[in-house]
Amino acid sequence: MLNFEESDEEKMFREAVREFAQKYIAPAWQEYDRSHEIPRDIIKKMADQMLWAPTVSEEYGGANLSWVMSCIAAEELARADLSIALPVMYLVEASWAFIFDKYGTEEAKKEILPKVTSGDLFFGIATTEPTGGSDLVNTTKTTIKPKDDGYVINGEKVYISGVAESEKYGGVYWTLAKSDPKGDHKAFDAFILPLNMGDGLHPGITTTLFEDMGRMGVSCGGFAIENVDIPKHYLIGEHGRGFYHAMEGFSAARVLIAATCLGAAEGAFKIGVDYVKQRKQFGRPLAAFEGIMFEGVDSWMALQADRHLTYHAAWMMDEHYGKENPNYSKLDIAKYTAAAKYKAPHDALDIITRAMTWHGAFGYSKECPLEASYRGVRSYTVGAEGGSHVQKIVMGREIFGPECLPYRQEKQM
Repeated sequence: MLNFEESDEEKMFREAVREFAQKYIAPAWQEYDRSHEIPRDIIKKMADQMLWAPTVSEEYGGANLSWVMSCIAAEELARADLSIALPVMYLVEASWAFIFDKYGTEEAKKEILPKVTSGDLFFGIATTEPTGGSDLVNTTKTTIKPKDDGYVINGEKVYISGVAESEKYGGVYWTLAKSDPKGDHKAFDAFILPLNMGDGLHPGITTTLFEDMGRMGVSCGGFAIENVDIPKHYLIGEHGRGFYHAMEGFSAARVLIAATCLGAAEGAFKIGVDYVKQRKQFGRPLAAFEGIMFEGVDSWMALQADRHLTYHAAWMMDEHYGKENPNYSKLDIAKYTAAAKYKAPHDALDIITRAMTWHGAFGYSKECPLEASYRGVRSYTVGAEGGSHVQKIVMGREIFGPECLPYRQEKQM
């Protein structure tokens, strides 16, 4: 029989994260949305609670957290921070540090991961380049070449989270480059790019910053990479397997994105429901008007559907990574995480928009917390870990077969 109940351990974990988030994050997020910087003491508190890269192994300071619990944390953090800035930093580290822990060299993990889990080093993801993001094979121009006992990197990455934080406090990036600029997906190598190991920008790296419309507490930017030397042990996984490791990382990030958007939508929905129950027009509560009540019902149904899809995908990941002979393949996981990443952000945007509309003119003001939530969630309907249309291509590949992929059809014509 199916069991839709959280275990006692998961319930206790949710309560603990909710208590922490409501105590420290809920009162602070609107201020760091204005100041454009999450206070370091909040990050250190997250690390003290083992909520910074919690999916990392215990030997490196992580909690070896399951994917269901990782989603619970993402959901509760987003309920507290409606701008989803802090949840963005959480999910980036939780997903990509996990892939590094899984495939990185022992020497590199011992050097980097304890500093990540302690909150002293930001761990980011940098795959997008100026010519494109989702089509990695045809748009990646960054190169990796052997040099002495290591490698030399040249290229550029853009629309990357945490650039300012990494430059100021320290940070490294899970990065992709091609060993052969004209090669296919088998020409990719994954590696650690040290932006700042605590002693200033790495030689050969110059940064730039962009101003996003939302998620103001975490920076967005890019960096140029000119003849940057990295040691051999910074390579992640086998030579030529970088593309496959990246696809695995995208699945991990996508399920946490879905949980983040679910949490933000839940927070916005509660604000909206509380408002229309107490706000009266024409002698009765706004909630008593069918036009608003029915919209609320639509929002509630979407939340239930997104919750089941998101946690189903997380459960599948736990089944895959927790068993020697898993029942679900990486392609199965890719399909479900793509579905969750597509549906949850779009539904969240609809739910937030309805709640803003219920508030009338106040909902359009900076004084209303819903506008920051709208700005933050919008990022996940246009891009980040693959655009919305790319999620449908991923799902379509598994539903109809890889022979029906649109870019394969173009090559055959």
